[in-house]
Amino acid sequence: MTPRRVVILGGGFAGLFAVRALRSAPVAVTLVDRCAHHLFQPLLYQCASGILSEGQIAQPLRAVLRRHPQVRCLQATATDVDVARRVVHARRLDGGGLELPYDDLIVGIGVRQSYFGHDEFAPHAPGMKTLADALAVRTKIYQAFEMAEASEDPQERAQWLTFALVGGGPTGVELAGQIREIAGHTLDREFSAIDPGRARVLVFDGSDGVLGAFGPVLSRKAARTLDTLGVEVHLNSIVTAVDDRGLTVRRKNGDTDRVEARTVLWTAGVEAPPLATALARATGAEQDRAGRVKVEPDLTITGYPEIRVVGDLMSLDKLPGLAEVAMQSGAYAGRRIRHDVEGRTGKPRPFRYLDLGSAAYISRGRAVVKMGRFHASGLIGWLIWLFIHIVFLTGFRSRVGALLSWAVVFASGSRRERAFPAAVPHSAAAPVLSPSGPPADPVTRHEPPRPA
Repeated sequence: MTPRRVVILGGGFAGLFAVRALRSAPVAVTLVDRCAHHLFQPLLYQCASGILSEGQIAQPLRAVLRRHPQVRCLQATATDVDVARRVVHARRLDGGGLELPYDDLIVGIGVRQSYFGHDEFAPHAPGMKTLADALAVRTKIYQAFEMAEASEDPQERAQWLTFALVGGGPTGVELAGQIREIAGHTLDREFSAIDPGRARVLVFDGSDGVLGAFGPVLSRKAARTLDTLGVEVHLNSIVTAVDDRGLTVRRKNGDTDRVEARTVLWTAGVEAPPLATALARATGAEQDRAGRVKVEPDLTITGYPEIRVVGDLMSLDKLPGLAEVAMQSGAYAGRRIRHDVEGRTGKPRPFRYLDLGSAAYISRGRAVVKMGRFHASGLIGWLIWLFIHIVFLTGFRSRVGALLSWAVVFASGSRRERAFPAAVPHSAAAPVLSPSGPPADPVTRHEPPRPA
């Protein structure tokens, strides 16, 4: 018998937990992801700040799924779904096309950074959704201190030592705390001309408080912790323009301010990728304001019981975009398919999310945790945060490595993962000697420089 064909789009938490739920089922699974690794997104900011390496938060999908022989992994980007033929259209890395037939489809590709209609901000203010984003942010952070050290102009130096973060959610708060720790502890004795401890870290958010999803009590505690660290929080402030020298902010009273900052980081807002719109167009499904696909209580699209949308991409009961939601919804989708294959005739129960809480790391020994009515902050919150992330990190090596890295940072403030590529402007490239003697124009010459 030909096994039932299950195509899973996305190798994040939702996709992996769906695969695990299908492990004992007689199905042939094809897992499609534009990356070849599973990324632990909640710790991206720790990679960006130099605490953890890329290998500690990203594991190869083939290694993670090596004990699932029925799973075929493909590195490709899903572009469209032909619901009539039950075929997923995907694009390979070389631009070639793929057609992947399915009997069941699980869509868990997640969301991407949203600039709220101002995509022109992206080149000047990188987000934090992918491994490449984290490495780009690491480069901007540590290179800013190097540029400040090399500058002779006090005004320019102050601009390089000013870091502006747009968004006061978990990622913005966590990254702001890390930058202050880098400036005050990691780099405190490593420069001659500048004092890294005098670096300014500013957080801008359009709401009335940081970490609004954690409730007013924890929001106020987080704000006090940030103030203790030296982070300047600007609430009711909407960013209206961003360039390579800073940003423009509109305050609650309508006034606008210009903030000179050579490092601007975007940690606000998410939106669905283009595939969500293509899927909604093909099935007639509704989308919410962020473009996420609205689903039935069993996570299927109305009229298409073979298609399930899970994780951050699904819109159901205003569930938050958390890793735990992705894990539980992915596992539920996998179980539903397994039960269908096994011929179970009972009426399926709707998806129910078990809220295990939220946690945000602010600085060494300081975190906030919300688990139902239980709230914790400070050292207790940090210990709970530590336990949660150790449990869910993928792979024994990642857990041990992360524990060792956290121990070093907690004890000494030292960060080993601070390497970043040197960014040399094209116009500053050294002139190339041509065979006839005079320097060739580095802008018009296309072959690499050769020794004279």
